[in-house]
Amino acid sequence: MGTRVSYPAEVKMKAVKMRLAGVPVKEVLKELNIRNKTQLKTWMKWYKAGELHRFEQPVGKQYSFGKDPEDKSETEKLKAENRYLKQQIEVLKKYEELERKWYRKQP
Repeated sequence: MGTRVSYPAEVKMKAVKMRLAGVPVKEVLKELNIRNKTQLKTWMKWYKAGELHRFEQPVGKQYSFGKDPEDKSETEKLKAENRYLKQQIEVLKKYEELERKWYRKQP
């Protein structure tokens, strides 16, 4: 897997406008130094769906944008808390197991 490249929102918007003006994909990629044509397709999809806020998102955050804790229902909040508490219990169990093993090794 290659390294992720973050493009400024201005570059994304310029690429979309160039495509809407009929500029060929290869030319847009070359002029704006965009590595992958799939990225341009994604930006076009966002533009057509009216999701312009996504142009501002950092790399890897596309699916979590706008999903703040305030946006969750009470059930979702409780499920998230339940998952967190279960993880804490698992960590404590592992710690206790390691501690028992350590004491068994001591002379």
